[in-house]
Amino acid sequence: MENQTETGKRKKLSFREFFSLGEVGEYFFRKKDPNRPSNINLKMMHGVNKISIAIFLVAVLYLVLKRLF
Repeated sequence: MENQTETGKRKKLSFREFFSLGEVGEYFFRKKDPNRPSNINLKMMHGVNKISIAIFLVAVLYLVLKRLF
């Protein structure tokens, strides 16, 4: 749980930073960009990607809870 800064020194990541959903959260909850091309194939691809990410996160949560209890 360490992160390397620009100067080469390592800094400890906090618990909150380690479990942040940065890019995944942006993928699910971003605003519509009017400059981005939109067609049915692109919409379907992003829909399938969102479903697969959600199922993966549910499976990881299930495995963690199964180990704990």
